[in-house]
Amino acid sequence: MSTLGTLDGGSFKAGSRGLGLAFIRVRATRLLDIMVGVWIFTGGFVLFEPSPYELTFLVVLPLAFAGGVGLYRSAFGLLAILLAFTPFALIACFQVRFTPLTDALLFSIVTIFLMVTAYFIANYVAEATEKRMRVVMGAYTAAAVFCAILGTLAYLGLIPGAEIFTRYGRAKATFNDPNVFGPFLVLPAMFALQRVLLGSGRAAIMAGMVFLTLFVGVFVSFSRAAWGHFALSSLIVLVLCFWLEAAARDKVRIMIMSLLGAAMLVVALAGLLSIPAVASLFETRTAGQDYDSGETGRFGRQGYAFELALDNPLGIGPNEFSFLRIIEAPHNVYVTVLHVYGWGGGALYFLLVILTLWRGIAALARPSPYRLMMIPLVATFIMLAGESAIIDTDHWRHYYLVVGLIWGISTAIRNDDRRTAPRHQMLI
Repeated sequence: MSTLGTLDGGSFKAGSRGLGLAFIRVRATRLLDIMVGVWIFTGGFVLFEPSPYELTFLVVLPLAFAGGVGLYRSAFGLLAILLAFTPFALIACFQVRFTPLTDALLFSIVTIFLMVTAYFIANYVAEATEKRMRVVMGAYTAAAVFCAILGTLAYLGLIPGAEIFTRYGRAKATFNDPNVFGPFLVLPAMFALQRVLLGSGRAAIMAGMVFLTLFVGVFVSFSRAAWGHFALSSLIVLVLCFWLEAAARDKVRIMIMSLLGAAMLVVALAGLLSIPAVASLFETRTAGQDYDSGETGRFGRQGYAFELALDNPLGIGPNEFSFLRIIEAPHNVYVTVLHVYGWGGGALYFLLVILTLWRGIAALARPSPYRLMMIPLVATFIMLAGESAIIDTDHWRHYYLVVGLIWGISTAIRNDDRRTAPRHQMLI
């Protein structure tokens, strides 16, 4: 009674408000993890714009504020790049001569939006890293496996309405382009490969099945860039796991499993190539393409585009290149960003790529429980950065997801002094 007597009405109300806010925060945090999983899963469905990925993020963001997701100083670089990039991108929009201003603004707003998603996911996985990475990669893997199976069945003509999920005789699943569908499958495949190499028992077997499913999905996209991306990222994961994480016993096992895995992939590839239509398209895609050579070919266009960029410090604006002397886009992000966002915006985009590579590679040099999570991310992003020289990646949703994850995991590595942890906990 005496304790209750010391509480006046104001302090009681303040305490009630505090309890109410705490209750809201707990519920928002629980709902946030669910919605993040839904948001990541919808990243595999982009048949129309705006896609469910954009719409669900509009639910995720207020939940993040209500749940009190922390903002980390080590991720501030991403925010600084975003804030500095925005005015350059908007100024470049007003340089357009042929493209409607509303279309140009929409294009740049999408880029800014994707940078916001990278900043969010960096802060999200920097805290409760193991749990939240399982949410993110579980949803991503589920979406990738679904898309790979759908794309493969559609390519083989085994489902009704297969033409919706193919383009030019190539699988695209629920994407607009096979050249986006194929690379989308790479990151979860790299996490699966790591579980095959360092895991054991049932988990390794399941991971092997996931890896094989995604391999087939990448193959039937018939994207040469995706083929190279998948192969070289796999090699990087193999080397990094062998070098950084494997004990002596593991190294023998990795070598044996690598040989067996390579043999299985060869068998799977031979099985696919035994189908006449597959063999014919494979031969066509591996041969030289007319649009790669000549003055108006891919590399000729890139030379012209670079000269054009040097003459326009403020940029020419989004989608303007197709109205000039060479109609088809240069398909080189490092030139395109100079056109679309000007020299300032282009330089900031370059800085984003360089800092992301640096943070990822630097994090690998530091023993940490989270290094296992960083290996597939770095292996994937190195190839995404290289692939950007021959294909447009500046609006790929999973590109910015990988960027954010690298910044977030590197933050977790900096903030956690542990050098090791049970491996089964950190194999995502």
